Amino acid sequence: MNTRTKLAIAAGAAIWMVPILKAFAGIDIAAGDWKVDFAGNVNAFYVGASCDTGTNNTVIGGLACTGDHSAAVRNGLLPAALVFSATTRQSDFDIDVTVGFYPGINSSAAAGVNGAGQPSALATPGIDARQVYFTFGDASWGTVKMGRDIGLFGKDAILDDMTLLGVGTASGNPAPSNTSLGRIGIGYIYTDWQPQITYTSPNLYGFTGSFGIFQPLDDGTYNSHNAPQIQAGLAYAWGDPKSDALSGKAWFDVITQKLKLNSQITPAPGQATSYTGTEVDGGVKLDVAGFEGVVYGYTGKGVGTTGFFVLATSALGDKRKSDGGYVQATYKLDKLKIGLSYGISDLKLANDERPFTNTVGCPTAIGCLVKSNKSGVVGLYYSLTKSITLVGEYIDTKAEAWNGNSATQKDYALGGILFF
Repeated sequence: MNTRTKLAIAAGAAIWMVPILKAFAGIDIAAGDWKVDFAGNVNAFYVGASCDTGTNNTVIGGLACTGDHSAAVRNGLLPAALVFSATTRQSDFDIDVTVGFYPGINSSAAAGVNGAGQPSALATPGIDARQVYFTFGDASWGTVKMGRDIGLFGKDAILDDMTLLGVGTASGNPAPSNTSLGRIGIGYIYTDWQPQITYTSPNLYGFTGSFGIFQPLDDGTYNSHNAPQIQAGLAYAWGDPKSDALSGKAWFDVITQKLKLNSQITPAPGQATSYTGTEVDGGVKLDVAGFEGVVYGYTGKGVGTTGFFVLATSALGDKRKSDGGYVQATYKLDKLKIGLSYGISDLKLANDERPFTNTVGCPTAIGCLVKSNKSGVVGLYYSLTKSITLVGEYIDTKAEAWNGNSATQKDYALGGILFF
């Protein structure tokens, strides 16, 4: 698999916009038995964000901004990318090694490239080295991957999100970090890029399956692990969108992990010493004569919202339920793709947080905890050339808390992305 194809898989950037994927000739270099190639993208957007300036708008875990309105020139949901790959065939094995660097155009604060930005003089952007892995396998029995790469759970949700070529919800717009949110936390939990050892089966009549062990993650309180995180997925694809009148895919994934209190920590009265978070997701994508539709959903307990194990439990370790999803429809008119989407992510209170009493005060009161994040997006994506796509989006985002607090954010984004 060459780098331009893997870039589309890793960044997801041309999965739903087929002409872009066909456009790349690739930059290949032969080095003995190895073939080395590289590809990438650069993007930039002007984003205007109108934040909620009212009262009672504090939402813990809410993804709509409050306070002053803002303007920024920033990356969208994708950072820029430069991905190197080397492939060969040795002893009946297909071998591949990939290293991907993902810089942003905005300066980063000391907290890290994916943390808060630093829009001040003499600052500099950072580089997110999110892809470092190798694979070996054969078409007859499948492929083993070892290293750091995109996960299985939630992968298709973000790769099929139309805002991947644009911005979506513009988090942190006054001081942009490496990327915006898109629909992360507003329709799906972020798949993330994680250390893993994963097996993927060969394609059998359109079916493929994957199973992997992953580096277990902390939640800030439960930070001890004696077993890996597990992710698995099953997918079925049919037709060819380039030649068939009807094509599409369906998928199902699961993630599960046990988290424990460190043995040196004395639990609070009534506090659980461990919990296991499990979430499942699934979706369908259809492509019919220029129309494309995506329906996606997820549900589970103890995995949280926005990112894995974020706000996953109560203070005493009782699991919260999270669910959500999105619907999306696009239509292609020559070089222009028009898209509409709506998504929501809900977080339920844990059993020990019920019955809920509408208390006043933040940030400690349960009442200010996020109940839902939702957004609607209208997008226009125009293929100026086979490498450049111009983008315009309008995004309306709302966050609601359990005590009735709410915040609304309205964004518009204009810019473009180039792939090579």
